[in-house]
Amino acid sequence: MPMALAGCLIPQREAPRTAPPPPAARPEPVRGQDDEQVRALPAPAPAWEARSVRADARVIADSIYTVQRGDSLRRIAERTGAGSEAIARVNALAPPYTIYPGQRLSIPGGRWHLVRSGQTGIGIARAYGVEWSRVVDANRLEEPYILRVGQRVLIPGDAIPRSAAERAAAFTLDIDDLVTGSQPAIAENAAPARPVATARRVLPSTAAVAEPTRASSGFVWPVAGGRVVRRFGPGASGERNDGIKIAVPLETPVTAAADGVVAYAGSDIPSLGGLVILKHGGRLTSVYGHAGQLLVQRGQSVKRGQTIALSGDTGAANRPELHFEIRDGRTPVDPISRLPRR
Repeated sequence: MPMALAGCLIPQREAPRTAPPPPAARPEPVRGQDDEQVRALPAPAPAWEARSVRADARVIADSIYTVQRGDSLRRIAERTGAGSEAIARVNALAPPYTIYPGQRLSIPGGRWHLVRSGQTGIGIARAYGVEWSRVVDANRLEEPYILRVGQRVLIPGDAIPRSAAERAAAFTLDIDDLVTGSQPAIAENAAPARPVATARRVLPSTAAVAEPTRASSGFVWPVAGGRVVRRFGPGASGERNDGIKIAVPLETPVTAAADGVVAYAGSDIPSLGGLVILKHGGRLTSVYGHAGQLLVQRGQSVKRGQTIALSGDTGAANRPELHFEIRDGRTPVDPISRLPRR
């Protein structure tokens, strides 16, 4: 039988993105943090799909620009089409980026995309048919990976030109994409939205969410009991597991392993099915996959031990289990090394 995920039925393996879901049975209440009753929630549109992106990057050649009176890096970026951060980098300019009339600056050539309101890194990468991780590396983007309206990002120049349908079909998401590229762009001087305390208030999909600045708690096991059936690292056939798999009974409460903010809740990675990603601050992220029901929303603040999902056998799971990861920055680490001994 299919399991209810975020208030909708999905197949146990891959959920079609275009077909509307059939009606779902109303799930039973689950006891969450502070003994509050929570129910499976409706799934809003993913933030990374909230704003469409046109592949209208401006292609420029390497050049030299002579600074004029009244210029700033932002104004030079607008005049030349290159990114202001890249201009500063290639010219070894440090904050506060002081420049003076008559100074000659090297302008890096390439394909530069102008970021518009609400666009996400994933959406930009998909529009050009290039991996978002390559865009991150080409632009040396860092935490918290929130783009700014008017920012110019370099698109790697060897992507194969494709039609919109071909780009969408070829583009697949991974955990790193959701961790680094799912936040919508915001205005230059705007602050990300503060997390909400309850799932009953849903932040707009176009709002970037503020993350914790530092970790406020250590990690605990995300399920009570269960058996680790697959460990971190390469498997017997050579494939790599970036987390651990814990076999548990169906509909076992899955709880936040540490205090944090929900960065993602959905089912966009077919192999992992129902998926929750939490940001904890201090570059730490935790990942919870194969869920049958999701009980939190993107942008919600959660406490360690709070129920965030119910276990399932969605995605590529062939039995009820939890896929659990901990990441330090973009690097997966062995969760066993961060969890208390049982």
